[in-house]
Amino acid sequence: MQILDATYWDNLWQNNDYGWDIGNVSTPLAAYIDQLPDKTISIFIPGCGNAHEAQYLLGKGFTNFTLIDIAPSLVEELRKRLHEYIGNGLQIICGNFFEHVSSYDLILEQTFFCTLPPNERQAYVSHMHQLLKSGGRLAGLLFNRSFDENPPFGGYLEEYQSLFAKHFIIQKMEDCYNSIPPRRGSELFFILKKTD
Repeated sequence: MQILDATYWDNLWQNNDYGWDIGNVSTPLAAYIDQLPDKTISIFIPGCGNAHEAQYLLGKGFTNFTLIDIAPSLVEELRKRLHEYIGNGLQIICGNFFEHVSSYDLILEQTFFCTLPPNERQAYVSHMHQLLKSGGRLAGLLFNRSFDENPPFGGYLEEYQSLFAKHFIIQKMEDCYNSIPPRRGSELFFILKKTD
């Protein structure tokens, strides 16, 4: 199996080989963001990719969020594209999610979890728990299917419930009713609340 490190992901970005990118914010995350009342909460987006969620947040008036991605060429491109917002509510970090240290009210999950080999999932859950403030939430989408080639790495509802239940209250984890057509029937939308 190939090593899914910064070089691997950077090569994909340099070669425009990112078929998982849907070109805009996903419908379920947009709907979730639309109902958030407090525009000042601290938000973190790991494995941010093209940062469609960040641009949506900016358009909705959110003022405090951080992006991280491991691919240097992508991060450089994001810093150019979003330069007017950096330091003015937006922070963009080139780095490894597992080495990131901070504290957030909300973390948005959009095709980051599925980039991690299954043996890293417990570490993902633990680190998400560490990054959230008391009562903070992790929300987003997970694939509810398997894949012939990896990444992405798939999975199913029952394993996710078991995985997250040790560190989070599962407020919602169900079939996503508003997925984009190519992903309809293969996504779960979830909201998890940190347990202290």
